Amino acid sequence: MSVYSKQKNRASKTKRDGNGKRKIKARGNRRSEKGRYFTATKSAKKNVLSTIRHKGGKRTKVLKSAGFVNLLTKSGYTKAEIKNVLESKDNRNFARLNIITKGTVIDTDKGKAIVLNRPSRDGCINAKLLE
Repeated sequence: MSVYSKQKNRASKTKRDGNGKRKIKARGNRRSEKGRYFTATKSAKKNVLSTIRHKGGKRTKVLKSAGFVNLLTKSGYTKAEIKNVLESKDNRNFARLNIITKGTVIDTDKGKAIVLNRPSRDGCINAKLLE
């Protein structure tokens, strides 16, 4: 996918001003104001990271595929292996496609866990063990 073909986050053209006339923007979107497509973090054998450059040279890590999870248990955080994606509150097809998002219930080698963070933003997966 091209760097320049991003989705546009902009106001609706049908918004009205205070007196009823249509709002007209003074300028279009800059390249730095355009959003990115959803990064679908998939379950795999090992973690694969990539970096994204933002405006001003800031770089963030994006998790493309995940094999391990930082699992919060009663004794503290431990590293666990991801076996499968059981269910997703965002989209029921994400479980079939093994896509991990915040709130997804995953099966690990230590039991069922719910994902607490956004893996496509943080570069890792943090989850809490379900009893």
